[in-house]
This record gives sequence, C-alpha cells and structure tokens, in this order.
Amino acid sequence: MRLVQVLIPEGKRSSVLESLDEQGIDYAVFEEVGRGDFEAMVQFPVPPSGVEPVLEELTDAGLREDAYTIVMPTETVVSQRLAALVERFPGLRISREELHARAQDLAPANSTFFALLLLSTVIATTGLLLDSAATIIGAMVVAPLMGPAISASVGTILDDREMAARGVRLQVTGLLAAIATGAVLGWLLKQSILIAPGLALQEIPQIAERTSPNLLSLFLALGSGFAGAISIIRGAGSTLVGVAIAVALVPPAATSGLGIAFGLPAVAIAGAVLVVVNLLAINLSALILLYWAGFKPLDTGAYETVRASFVSRVVVIAIAIAVLAVVLAGVTWLTFQTQSFERKTQAEFQQVFDEADVEGVELVSVTVDYAPLDVLLGNQPRVDVLVGVPRDLDVPPDLAQRFDDGLTEELGRDVVVRVGFIEAQVSSDAETRALAPGALDDAATQRSDCWGSDAGCTAVERPAVARPAWPEPSGG
Repeated sequence: MRLVQVLIPEGKRSSVLESLDEQGIDYAVFEEVGRGDFEAMVQFPVPPSGVEPVLEELTDAGLREDAYTIVMPTETVVSQRLAALVERFPGLRISREELHARAQDLAPANSTFFALLLLSTVIATTGLLLDSAATIIGAMVVAPLMGPAISASVGTILDDREMAARGVRLQVTGLLAAIATGAVLGWLLKQSILIAPGLALQEIPQIAERTSPNLLSLFLALGSGFAGAISIIRGAGSTLVGVAIAVALVPPAATSGLGIAFGLPAVAIAGAVLVVVNLLAINLSALILLYWAGFKPLDTGAYETVRASFVSRVVVIAIAIAVLAVVLAGVTWLTFQTQSFERKTQAEFQQVFDEADVEGVELVSVTVDYAPLDVLLGNQPRVDVLVGVPRDLDVPPDLAQRFDDGLTEELGRDVVVRVGFIEAQVSSDAETRALAPGALDDAATQRSDCWGSDAGCTAVERPAVARPAWPEPSGG
C-alpha cells in the first residue's frame, strides 16, 4: 500500500475532494497553515497500481503540476474498507512518478558512481588474479553499472531526456573507466613482486571463464535485464543485488583491462565483447518490458514522441546485439568443435591401447591443447600423451610420429603429438608385471623418456629380452 499526501491549491479543494469521492477513496483533510499558495492537505491510502490513475484524475480536477505530492510506502494498513480498493486496482505495478524517483536513485551522483565503480574494479581485478570467486562476487555487489542501464530505459519511456542521456553517458564512461582501471592496476601489479613472473593470465580459471563468451551469455544478460526491470516496476529494489551478481558487468571489464596490461589482445577483446553484450541486452530487455507494462510519459502529450524514440532505440540496440551475437555464435561453434575434437582424440587413443592390450603398458593421460583461437589462427592441435611402461619393454623411437600419422588420417587434420614415457621398475613376477591402473605412481623409479613427434627417444640400456609389439594407431 501507498500513503499519498497532496497539497491542494487555493480554490481547488472542492473539486479535488469531489474527485476522490467519485473514485470511492477514503481520505483525511487537514488545514494547510504554511504559505498561502495551498489551502489544505489531503491524504489517502491506495494500492501501488492505483497511485498513477488516481493522480491523473486529481490533475483533471485542477491539481497543478507545481503542487506538492508525496507518495510513501506503508508498513501496514488495517481496514476492512481496503478490499474494494485492492479489487479496483489489482495490479502490482508502481506509478510512473514512483518509477521516475526510483530510477533517479539508480543513477547516483557522479562522485558516488565513479568511486563505487573504481573500487569495484579494483576488487574484481584482485579477485581475478587470485582466482577468488568470493572476491569477484563482492565486486559485483559494489558495482554500480546496472543502475544507469535501468535509468536510461526509464528515461526513454517517461520522456525524461536528461535522465536517458545521463544513463547512457554513465554506462559508456563507466565501462571505459572500468577497463582503464583494470589495465592500470594490472600493469602496476605486473611490475611488482605481487605477481609471479611469467604468469599465464589465460590459464587462471576465473579469467578463462570470461574470455570465452558464447550465446548463453546473451541469454543470461537478457534474463537479467528483464529481472531488473521487473524489480523496479514492482518496487522490489532489493532484487537488483541478485541481478547485478548474475549479469556480472565489472569482472569482464576488469578482464579486458588485464588483457591490455599483459599485452594479450584476445583477452582484452573477449572481455570487452562480453560486457558490451551484457549492457546492450540489459538496455533492450528493460526498454521492452517497461513499454509493455504500459508506462506513459510524464507529459501525456509526448506519447507519440516517446513511441518513436522507443522504436528507434530498440532497433539500434537490436542491430548491435545481432552483430555481436554473430561473434558469440562463432565462438560457441568453435568451442563445440574444439571440445568435440578433444573427446574424439581421447577416445581414439584409449581404443588403440585397449585393443593392443600390451602387458604392463598403461595409458596414463591424453591432453589436447586446442582452443577456439587456434582454429581462427590455423594452429595445429597439440596432443600430449603420457604412457607408463615397464623397464624391460623397448619403446619405438618413432612412436610419436606413428600416433601423429594415425590421428591425422583418422581425424582429417594435421596434429602435433608429444609422447612422454614414465618408466617403472617392476619385479619379475608375471602377476605383478601387468600393472594395475595407478600403480605407476608408486613404482620404485620413474623417468620421463621421450617428448615430441620430431625428436627420438633417449637411448636406454636394457637387457635383451622378448618384448611384445607396440600398438599401431588406427590408420597408421
């Protein structure tokens, strides 16, 4: 419920009270003892969805725009007479006046906005480098970028051009400031002893997560925009905290800044694309939902102007999202390709060793190094194979090349294969010669014998004993 207080201008008392009577609203009237422009104050309870239509009726009854109108949320209203009002105004939507006030609060003063933005970026950058999800979540809560996105949409729908323009400015300058802050902080940390030399930025899980945006990121941002708009429309502002965590605007901006600081353009571009997609999707979904909710401009005569502005802005944002969606779709497809290649390669190797069934030989691991960026750059997939062998078993010097040839024929693309060997000393007992999985880790001695498809194995003195044949990769 809302408690509305209205100062009635001189000479309009009877018409205002008559309008309230016609609407069946209970009210209380108090004599106004302030300055002489007003003769009385009337207050009345009304459901949130009823504030806007009631005030429109009062305006038609002579309530001037320069009159004071205060709308306050109420904790509890006890009355059996409220049932009729609730039935008359069954919706949950707040009034446009209340929406306008809430939107103004979402875009705070510049000093507050940029202070919170810089602090949240510092927290996010630190959390990314520490691979700390909890720290990154804290940065999301502090980040103020979500507010201007909602306020820009509200300004467009209510025909408050200054609010809409300021919301857009804060989003653009805030995004640039977040990326610049991440870049400067990343560069400073890189020059200090706080970051280990040779840190592989792309291998940090929290950063890698934000450098492979796909179409799911677009759906997440659209859903977050709708959730944010609903929370404002229905007066559930606390929901925005959860929405800010879900959409995560500052962490990808900080990731982009770190990419600049470390000289990694792919990381910088991926992070920037992700945050731009998020912001555009939030603006689009908020605009659509606010318009669909039926909010009208503060100046009722500007409806056609607002409609034209709404259509043009939606078209521009939709085109921008469509262009970026093509990029996201490409990344999604490339990720699918690389992951499918990895699974197929691992299955191929496992099948070769299962069919060969060489006594005492264990396939320890097969790791495929193949990222979407490698596909774009035309880099060959690199396959690292680790094999455990007993000491009395000869290793063919061309095994890596044989695997290379077999995979190239089977998978239809050139690959680079590196084979590493763990040599384990075992007893002469036939039962213990066949090592159980994992037994190589407990062997008495272990030695890496060979790496690379273009280099032979290190010569090793071994006794001349009968040895089984090594497996031929399929197609090799």
